[in-house]
Amino acid sequence: MQQRTVLVIEDDDAIRAGIVDALTYAGYTPLEADNGEDGLRLARQAECDLILLDLVLPGPDGLDILKAVRTQRPTLPVIILTALGAESDRVRGLRLGADDYVVKPFSVNELLARAEAVLRRSPERPDDVTVIPVPGGEADLARREVCFDGGGREELSEREAALLKYLAAHAGRAISRDEILTRVWRLDPRGLATRTIDMHVARLREKLRDDPSSPSVILTVRGTGYMFAERRAEG
Repeated sequence: MQQRTVLVIEDDDAIRAGIVDALTYAGYTPLEADNGEDGLRLARQAECDLILLDLVLPGPDGLDILKAVRTQRPTLPVIILTALGAESDRVRGLRLGADDYVVKPFSVNELLARAEAVLRRSPERPDDVTVIPVPGGEADLARREVCFDGGGREELSEREAALLKYLAAHAGRAISRDEILTRVWRLDPRGLATRTIDMHVARLREKLRDDPSSPSVILTVRGTGYMFAERRAEG
């Protein structure tokens, strides 16, 4: 089983160190940030499976980070860490899309149990996708190629394969260009004007034999970005 990575955003050094030690002992790979600015950057760009998020932070606070995560990485699970009695913050966090919360002071066993429960019900991660059925063939992402039933074959660049993997892992959901820049290109999209996403989609459609005038695999969602069409089982 692939080792899970957990991002811990907590400004209290003792609490953060305790969480990191517990995660490491339990077999997770921890990442950590002790302020809102670093936490926001890692939440947007780091490859992780779960965020443990304190709400009171120097710089952008936890609710700011949660809003950004839900905009750019909507399937990434988040558990908020809140102070005893801060019910209004817990309610706001849950309404913004947090998956769960843990009230300080907490035991590491409780925190790990909550983390395991959230990860069990979280959506499939993009890295789990290796072979993608496409009309008339399949895309093998490990070999970075598209093979068609009639014998045709197209090679994919590393970036094209990564883009196709991310779109297919979230089939049926409209994905913004900003989310693609953040999750596939690992770039901060703020203030960045680029057509590179559209050019890569155009090349992917060509290699997938997906008619650009009426695509059936990678759909354009006007005003948002792109969506990988959900395939219906035949028969």
